[in-house]
Amino acid sequence: MLNKYARAFFTRVLTPFAALLLRLGVSPDAVTLVGTAGVMAGALVFFPMGEFFWGTIVITVFVFSDLVDGNMARQAGISSRWGAFLDSTLDRVADGAIFAGFALWYAGDGDDNVMCAVAIFCLASGQVVSYTKARGESIGLPVAVNGLVERAERLVISLVAAGLAGLHAFGVPGIQILLPIALWAVAVGSMVTLVQRVVTVRRESAEADAAAAAVQGGPAGPGSGTAQ
Repeated sequence: MLNKYARAFFTRVLTPFAALLLRLGVSPDAVTLVGTAGVMAGALVFFPMGEFFWGTIVITVFVFSDLVDGNMARQAGISSRWGAFLDSTLDRVADGAIFAGFALWYAGDGDDNVMCAVAIFCLASGQVVSYTKARGESIGLPVAVNGLVERAERLVISLVAAGLAGLHAFGVPGIQILLPIALWAVAVGSMVTLVQRVVTVRRESAEADAAAAAVQGGPAGPGSGTAQ
């Protein structure tokens, strides 16, 4: 849901910065790679040590590269299938690193196996939510649904909570409870979103099969898809 509004706003804000990078000779792919590396460093170096405030600051700085690289490509007129593929693939890597960082904290000094499992579930469910849309689109379906918790929501909820929880190190009492609450919210929301997308793909595929059968003058065979 946030994707629709936040992306448009920040795209406008970051347009001058993207133009500056182009004038300096920086390529969109380089921004994508540096941004992903920065997010991974913030998540996998700071989070396992319990440095949630500084880790969130580092990640937030680099996560905007996801908007800058696409903006650069559009301004330069060099949008390509490769750029779109690289950007989408590295988004999954960055998202995985963030939740892996949380899981490593809870598996180590955080000493909470339940929350470690929740963080791992957030990591896995986020990847599957993205896959369902990509797979549905790859078989010609629009997957026309705005899920409850998509990528933007996962990042905002988890990073805002992590940053605030990190204030515990500066003497703010009790605030560290926000991170477990956020991870539970992301886990539940991701499950709801997964169900929404699966139901949508099921409906759209049935409609597409019925339309194809009507054109061909014969019934659509059930179970004709390929199992993955």
